[in-house]
Amino acid sequence: MQHLIWQIDPVLLDLGFLKIRWYGVLFALGFVGSFLTMQWMYQREGKNVEELDTLLWYMVIATVVGARLGHVLLYDPVYYLSHPLKILAIWQGGLASHGASVGIILALYLYTRKFGDGFLWLLDRVSIPTALAGALIRVGNFFNSEILGIATDQPWGVIFARIDNVPRHPVQLYEAFSYLLIYLVALTIYRKHADKPGFSFGCFISLLFSVRFALEYFKTEQASYDPGTWLTTGQWLSVPFVLAGIGCVVWALRRHRLNRPE
Repeated sequence: MQHLIWQIDPVLLDLGFLKIRWYGVLFALGFVGSFLTMQWMYQREGKNVEELDTLLWYMVIATVVGARLGHVLLYDPVYYLSHPLKILAIWQGGLASHGASVGIILALYLYTRKFGDGFLWLLDRVSIPTALAGALIRVGNFFNSEILGIATDQPWGVIFARIDNVPRHPVQLYEAFSYLLIYLVALTIYRKHADKPGFSFGCFISLLFSVRFALEYFKTEQASYDPGTWLTTGQWLSVPFVLAGIGCVVWALRRHRLNRPE
């Protein structure tokens, strides 16, 4: 059976003094797509689009710092304690979505404290393009031949030639496609339920981390609290987000019902 052999160089352009990687390009495209989505929502609601410049910086810093620290602390702390300078090498991959989520939520809280926007209002809207950015980042992981899937004999299995000769589930693409679907679903929810603060955000994180939990079964184990445990680190960390999302949805619906005029 013929499988796709993936041996693309992760470096898109080598200028000698600077290496431009596919991962970095896709990461940047994720933020461009996020900005354009936010711009559309702000224009739709009559908000000042110029506010997005500052918000974007909050988002970029929170995503990079939160995701990197999440990966360092949760997935390979021993290695990074031995090689502290490697913590800065984000262009080589190694970002944790759980850390990014916490970083973004904290950054949005600080932003709303400073600029006065509603915290839940902003969470509802920022969560939507986050799924789009996540999809593009996972494609970047595919180019980096990282976050590998388990071995498979299915015809769509991919051989990552830079790693080994084993056909594997292209789980990075599974995740990218799932996040893209979540992005489209989140846009639909936003259009229909923009009057329910917290509802869109709750739907988003419960969907996103449910997908993340399920797809962990197709990944090689990146880290685990115990080699014999029945859940991976990614799954353990996803559970609180799923529960928090469901709780947020229930709270938003009850709050909307109580505030609805008789």
